[in-house]
Amino acid sequence: MNSLIGQFDISDDRVKEIVTETIKGADDGELFLEYSESEALMFDNGRLKTANFNTDQGFGLRAVAGEASGYAHSSDLSEASLLRAADAVSAVKGGYSGTLAGAPARTNRHLYGDENPIPSPSFEAKAKLLQEIDGWLRAKDPRVRQVTASLAASWQHVEVVRGDGQIVRDIRPLVRINVSVVVGSGDRQESGSYGMGGRKSFGEFVSEESWKHAASEALR
Repeated sequence: MNSLIGQFDISDDRVKEIVTETIKGADDGELFLEYSESEALMFDNGRLKTANFNTDQGFGLRAVAGEASGYAHSSDLSEASLLRAADAVSAVKGGYSGTLAGAPARTNRHLYGDENPIPSPSFEAKAKLLQEIDGWLRAKDPRVRQVTASLAASWQHVEVVRGDGQIVRDIRPLVRINVSVVVGSGDRQESGSYGMGGRKSFGEFVSEESWKHAASEALR
């Protein structure tokens, strides 16, 4: 997905035209678009207890006129939906005449990659890994009574269209692995947990060395 503005059923220029007309005479405003995917798997008490995958998309249109602001949003990326939002937001201007604020200075740096971390490893490989973590911990310490291991990933694509037609984008990957352990002897129980993650692919976190480190830290 190269562009979110391109997901509308109209041309990019038409989208910009509607945004510009909506914000004309206001002090500030923008069209905010977002598409996101998320996946979460949790292995608990020897079985895969949770497996979720979600996708969301939508836009928000905002205009600021003096002390007032108008906002409308929708999950429908169509011209009709955008025009309805524009009508609602335009009402906030109510005869107000302002000057659109200039675009902020570009100080952003590319801090992480754009790759979607969800497809790799596959769902089956992730489920197998969680089961392996469970088995490894139980074999490592006979006092282990419960193991909860989870993998979560998300990929968020954000796009902002300003009233002057400027477009800025950000793509935010995020992954995390968590391991929790309950150990016991007689009537006494103790628990521990460890997690790690970051805005990158699963690669370094699901290597055997990494997950064994996480599991050992939770057990420690």
